[in-house]
Amino acid sequence: MKTLSLYHPFDMEKPLMDMERFVDSFFGEGARALGRNFVRFPAVDVMETNDSYVVEAELPGYEEKDIEVNVDNNTLTIESKSDAENEKTDAEHQYVIRERRRSQFSRSFRLPENADTDTVNAGFNNGLLRLEIKKRAEAKKRVIQIGK
Repeated sequence: MKTLSLYHPFDMEKPLMDMERFVDSFFGEGARALGRNFVRFPAVDVMETNDSYVVEAELPGYEEKDIEVNVDNNTLTIESKSDAENEKTDAEHQYVIRERRRSQFSRSFRLPENADTDTVNAGFNNGLLRLEIKKRAEAKKRVIQIGK
């Protein structure tokens, strides 16, 4: 069975996880929550059907115009086009606490060879990006009748 696999050109998660463990060893888990906003990746579900692969990404707070999806050499990439919103710095809008920041992200997935990258359908509704990548016709499972 061929499936989608997460593509990590630069695996940044391991050093970050190591840093979290290091901080936890000194200050406990409470300190880790303070710095959790520095890296955010959208949660992604990948499903396989008989005819296609389906990728769903949670992107709350984003609008369709903020997201870019592209396929290059069987690598599917989902990324945000803009980073944090313009900060209001005038006297009328000064933040006392600011925890809701949007940061840039990029997630890439290596598509299987049987994925037809010319037939990617994309939809965006209520912060959920849904991509459907059809399988090539020659790659689909078919039943062959045995004649007598």
